[in-house]
Formats: sequence, C-alpha cells, structure tokens
Amino acid sequence: MITHIQGKMVEKNPDHVVVECNGLGYHIHISLQTFSNIPDQENLKLYTHLVIREDAHILFGFYTKTEREIFKLLISVSGVGPSIAITMLSSMDTQEIQQAIGSEDVAKIQSVKGIGLKTAQRVIVDLKDKILKSYEISEDLSVSNNTIKIEALSALEVLGFSRKKIEKVIQVILQNSPDISLEELIKQALKNL
Repeated sequence: MITHIQGKMVEKNPDHVVVECNGLGYHIHISLQTFSNIPDQENLKLYTHLVIREDAHILFGFYTKTEREIFKLLISVSGVGPSIAITMLSSMDTQEIQQAIGSEDVAKIQSVKGIGLKTAQRVIVDLKDKILKSYEISEDLSVSNNTIKIEALSALEVLGFSRKKIEKVIQVILQNSPDISLEELIKQALKNL
C-alpha cells in the first residue's frame, strides 16, 4: 500500500523514526541495520511495508529494498512475525541472513532472540530455494564452507577471540576465497584479528 516515504526526519531512535511528510508525521519501526545506515540529515527516504492487524496498522521502514524483501520473506514463514523479523534484521545484516539460510546454518538463525529450533528449521525449509534463486548464492559452496567455518570458529574461540569478531572475519575470507583450506582460513583469520 505504501511503498516508500520521503520527508523530513523529525526523530531518530534505534527502533523507530518519525518522518514528517506533507504535514503528517509517520511513526516507522526500523531495524538496527537501518538505524546505522540512516544519515544524520533531515531529508530521508525509507522503503516501507505496512502490516495490518486487528488492533493496529504498523509501518516498517528499511534503508534498502533488499532489506525490505528479506523482511517480507521472513514474515511469510509461519511462526515468524514482524517483531521477530525486525529482531533478526537487527542481529544480522541481510547478507548474513541470506548466507545462513542458503547454507542451512540452523544455529546462526536460532541465535536470534525469539527463534527456537523448529522455527529456525522452518525458515530454512520455506526460504532456502527463494533465497538461492533471488540472491544467487551457490548452494554447494555454502554447505562445504559451513563445515570449515564451524571448525575455524571453534579453533579461534579456544584461542580467546570473541565469536562475533571471528564470524565477521571468517565470512569475508570465505567470500574472497571460497576454496580455502581450514588451515589457511585459520592463518588468514589470525592475521586479521
């Protein structure tokens, strides 16, 4: 119904913004990902999705169209409502979500607050094909990398590095060198940590 809103940003908070457009102030729920991408300037354009429930009409805003599409895919899964989808988009960026679904990384999806094992599995079953087609993620590459990634994560965690930092570094290395060996992955990660 409302595909985007462009106007003057009146208020900016980690979970919502207020955008004034032609004299109307729109309260728009956002993810932390969108919050960190929004520039601190008055003029703002957000891609939106309107969720209509019995008790409320809730407007969600996204800095990119990709983030909005991922949100729409997530809420199409039974058991994943808008608040869980926003939490997921706040916990991981869109690329991490695509990779987690494409590589069937249940643990990564389950790490989001509010998502249990069955819901994480349902997200993968329902969205894997759509994600692989829409975002051109190689299925075999991500499955083989998943084992190497888990082993490298475990080894580096034992050495005392924080899991979040390790995951980001390993993700970048695997994207640049998909055929890397476990030993080489750990060596490169240690150089970047």
